[in-house]
Amino acid sequence: MTDDQINAAIAGACGWTDIFEHPEFGLMGVASETHGCRTAVEEYAHCLNAMHEAEKTLTNNQFYDYSGFVDRFAPRRESRAYLGATARLRAEAFLRTLGKWEEAQG
Repeated sequence: MTDDQINAAIAGACGWTDIFEHPEFGLMGVASETHGCRTAVEEYAHCLNAMHEAEKTLTNNQFYDYSGFVDRFAPRRESRAYLGATARLRAEAFLRTLGKWEEAQG
């Protein structure tokens, strides 16, 4: 998935609506708590803070699955894989947890 596809998918899972690609400003949408104001979609694929907020939407069972995906895809197998995971890796694990990850078409 491209970064924009990842960002749009996570935004949708986190309650964003009306997500679209603006020709000048990039990916835009309406966050659930903004009373209908359009704004730039979070950069989940690159921002640990944005992923932290996304992680808060997972149930305990989902978080267990999520941490398993992070551990599985971390470059080094270690007990602290989650702590060193990049935003991109966390974003992929998040979408895999929700069954929304799409493999690259080639």
